[in-house]
Amino acid sequence: MKGWLSRVADVLGAAERYGAAAALIVMTGLYGFNVLVRTLTPSYASALAWIDEAAGYMLVWVVFLAAGITLEVGRQVSVDLIRGRLRALHERILFALIDVVGFVSCLGGAVIAVQLTRFVMSTGQMNPTLGIPAYVLYVAPAFGFASMAFRFLLRLVSVRDARRQPPAAAWLDGSAA
Repeated sequence: MKGWLSRVADVLGAAERYGAAAALIVMTGLYGFNVLVRTLTPSYASALAWIDEAAGYMLVWVVFLAAGITLEVGRQVSVDLIRGRLRALHERILFALIDVVGFVSCLGGAVIAVQLTRFVMSTGQMNPTLGIPAYVLYVAPAFGFASMAFRFLLRLVSVRDARRQPPAAAWLDGSAA
């Protein structure tokens, strides 16, 4: 089971990394192009108003695509005030408590985000600027919270835990995927 979870984590991690990187590159390129058009030919700027909206959507997706992978590699914000002062057993108990609370919280966040997505989907709302369904934006938090819940689960079952075993450099830079 641990091998299967590890393979799923590898595939998911690669998809998240490359998806977030691609969205960030496209977002930056579009925004740079928009600035050039506004500077050099301001009369065409109104035709590109959709870029601001698209960049906002992409930024939300980048954040939630990166959330799970950030947790997995141990790059999230953490407070290590008492960690180094605890015995090994107490540290394991603290980590387990953190992981259980994180798992339940993220799973709850994913459920709420899915409910919100379904509600927005049922209204049939469309983004008037982009011409896409409004629920597309709400899928990102559902995915991000589910991804973080999965990462907390990986830590709970000792498949991946950057606190105990830092990830290999090849995994971080993407050459292992």
